Amino acid sequence: MPTATAVFNGKTIAKADKWETVEGNVYFPPSSLDKSVLSVTDTHTACPWKGVASYYTIKVDDKEVKDAAWFYPETKEKAMNIKDHVAFCEHPYPKKSAG
Repeated sequence: MPTATAVFNGKTIAKADKWETVEGNVYFPPSSLDKSVLSVTDTHTACPWKGVASYYTIKVDDKEVKDAAWFYPETKEKAMNIKDHVAFCEHPYPKKSAG
């Protein structure tokens, strides 16, 4: 069965056998996350069709990257499938793999 995994600083921070892919980004369901390494930031951005995104800082051991993950706590109708799901920035941030 295919899985999607996000690894940061050698630690698996998300792993799922069901996820959503939107605009090339893997969105992990909330239940697949290691929330102990995530902390919400004050950063927000707006997407015209998804809604307003909120961001997480990821911290594993001595490595921390601000705004390295994002999620939509409230989505517009067309993006309901990713509500509360989390996507991660690309290199050098968490690596995702499906398969």
